[in-house]
Amino acid sequence: MKKFGDLIYTPEQAPQEVISKAETHTPKIEAPDTVKAGEPFEVKVSVGPHVMEPQHYIGWIELYYYEEGRQYNPIFVGKAEFSTYTEPKATFTLKVQKSGVLYAISYCNLHGLWENRKEIKVE
Repeated sequence: MKKFGDLIYTPEQAPQEVISKAETHTPKIEAPDTVKAGEPFEVKVSVGPHVMEPQHYIGWIELYYYEEGRQYNPIFVGKAEFSTYTEPKATFTLKVQKSGVLYAISYCNLHGLWENRKEIKVE
């Protein structure tokens, strides 16, 4: 039996049969590399281009923050759910105190769970 984490694909760790799907399924994270402690900043997460039709679609994106020095990680930031009438894009506004890593997970009803990450430095 596999651990749940083994079921999440990344561009670096996807089996050969799904590696061709990495470009259209891996969440793209747009955020500044460096932020000021306690000041709001935007994080945009998108998937695609990807078809959005009843038989094949991106159902949701979740965002987490792994904060350096925190005992229990990651912190759930938020979730955006999509219908076949929407584009799989979401914007989150965060305020963090410590450096860490953003983790985005997306779900495709045919091709499973995909992860990406981005480091954030706090000044």
